[in-house]
Amino acid sequence: MKTGIATTTMASLPQTIILFLLLLGAFAQARDPFACDSKDVKTSSLPFCKVSMPIPNRVTDLLGRLTMQEKVRLLVNNAAAVPRLGIKGYEWWSEALHGVSNVGPGTKFGGAFPGATSFPQVITTAASFNATLWEAIGRVVSDEARAMYNGGAAGLTYWSPNVNIFRDPRWGRGQETPGEDPVLAGTYAASYVKGLQGNNGDRLKVAACCKHFTAYDLDNWNGVDRFHFNAKVSKQDIEDTFDVPFKMCVQDGNVASVMCSYNQVNGVPTCADPNLLKRTIRGQWNLNGYIVSDCDSVGVFYNTQHYTSTPEEAAADAIKAGLDLDCGPFLAQYTENAVTRGLLKEADVNSALANTLAVQMRLGMFDGEPSAQPFGNLGPKDVCTPAHQELALEAARQGIVLLNNRGPSLPLSHLRHRTVAVIGPNSNATVTMIGNYAGVACAYTSPLQGIGNYAKTIHQMGCEDVACNDDKLFSGAINAARQADATVLVMGLDQSIEAEFRDRTGLLLPGRQQELVSKVAMAAKGLTILVLMSGGPIDVSFAKNDPRIGAILWAGYPGQAGGAAIADVLYGTTNPEGKLPMTWYPQEYVSNLPMTDMAMRSSPNRNYPGRTYKFYKLHQLCSYHC
Repeated sequence: MKTGIATTTMASLPQTIILFLLLLGAFAQARDPFACDSKDVKTSSLPFCKVSMPIPNRVTDLLGRLTMQEKVRLLVNNAAAVPRLGIKGYEWWSEALHGVSNVGPGTKFGGAFPGATSFPQVITTAASFNATLWEAIGRVVSDEARAMYNGGAAGLTYWSPNVNIFRDPRWGRGQETPGEDPVLAGTYAASYVKGLQGNNGDRLKVAACCKHFTAYDLDNWNGVDRFHFNAKVSKQDIEDTFDVPFKMCVQDGNVASVMCSYNQVNGVPTCADPNLLKRTIRGQWNLNGYIVSDCDSVGVFYNTQHYTSTPEEAAADAIKAGLDLDCGPFLAQYTENAVTRGLLKEADVNSALANTLAVQMRLGMFDGEPSAQPFGNLGPKDVCTPAHQELALEAARQGIVLLNNRGPSLPLSHLRHRTVAVIGPNSNATVTMIGNYAGVACAYTSPLQGIGNYAKTIHQMGCEDVACNDDKLFSGAINAARQADATVLVMGLDQSIEAEFRDRTGLLLPGRQQELVSKVAMAAKGLTILVLMSGGPIDVSFAKNDPRIGAILWAGYPGQAGGAAIADVLYGTTNPEGKLPMTWYPQEYVSNLPMTDMAMRSSPNRNYPGRTYKFYKLHQLCSYHC
């Protein structure tokens, strides 16, 4: 018998494989163009392409070669190519809130990159109170982002994280934030940004962005939306609450970008306020990077808020205030006319472009061959690796919070709880677990699948969806609970209830979920456990006070491996390590409390209860734990 490695010749290969190899070779040769290509004799010797020169000098040289028409087309997220200088178009808008996302147009999944590691939603990871974990997640996300960039599937500028204060429990985007405490949010921001951007001095692995500056925490409540809202905020609340995470993000995290928000603050659009942008972010905090608008914010403060009389005035106000990049077409359309009319100087445009071009150069986008640069070897093999997926599982474990454990009832026993009824609209959830601003996950483990690794399961939905508008499926759920040694109800919310542009009206479980929980608990043969998926807090006083419900877990939106993490906690393979990063209020807290009232501190004179654990001193359903 012969041993060794077999040799395969081209002639012995099937025709389909030969065709594939030929196409692969052609693809490798037909690579995307890149700036400062050493093979491009027209541009490779130009000063802005010389890596040995200081970046400010390179930026100055490049600016001197651009026409005004070319400059204004670089002021927007979909920056135009400048073919005569070898510069291809670039899409600035990509997202990486808790994994590489496909929300922005800068990232595309498919082909060699069918998915990316999807970590728990930020509010869940924040519950770990573990800065080392947050930075580790950032490193993984930036590895996968660089790999996708090398494969032509993503950019290098990621408009994450969201570090707004979770001021009101009804806010649909509270799930994206690290919670209500300013210092915790700032610590999260700095840690995650360090993981994303790397530790190679001024060189950037990817460019992160802390958003949305400032006092933005209302999307659409009671007829008031973020495009029309004027946040009236005291100087004290600005300085000790709303601005703290952004200041820490800039000064401790050295973030490469800050995004201004849609709303006005005290009558001035944030993206047109020089006090916020030029004096605070860049002047006082010394931002080393660029300032970008939330998408169409400049158009919003002209068209919707009617802050200026003409679009040219809006463009001029934004740039003079310190805005460098417009997510949207507005600045490309109106900046040149603003200069022509004397509302703006070309030097103002140059200042804005200097900040964005410097970030691109720090990313290596003007350094020639991408594969020869740091991280140039990353590719499809570095996305969705076993180690990355294991970290997603560990992050979910660390973020799960044990709200209540009567008896104690948990952990479940392999011997006594061999058959488990798994019930609820989130019992077999997959996409729900990754929350919003997510991408395409590598794979999912639902709660049903996770529990199925420990016990025989009987599955019933109980409700068709989280809205739970009827009781058609109640009987099947009740019968399942009567047969099982233990019952796990996986209830809560999803993006149909809380999301961007979707603030809640109350804090109770939707529809008839509460009724389902109570009826199942009453009928159950064995122990009943309630697991909640949500971004915001839920008033589950009924369950806390029900002696038939042995334990309550909050899993947030636990990411692609959430079901495995929930099961590990239920069966004691790991301890529930999380602590709540936001106060859980009773329903009556929001009954007469407008989301539009931005005051943080309580005011007995006007019967105002205050907000967050720092200032609200009345009855709390849960704080850290129940």
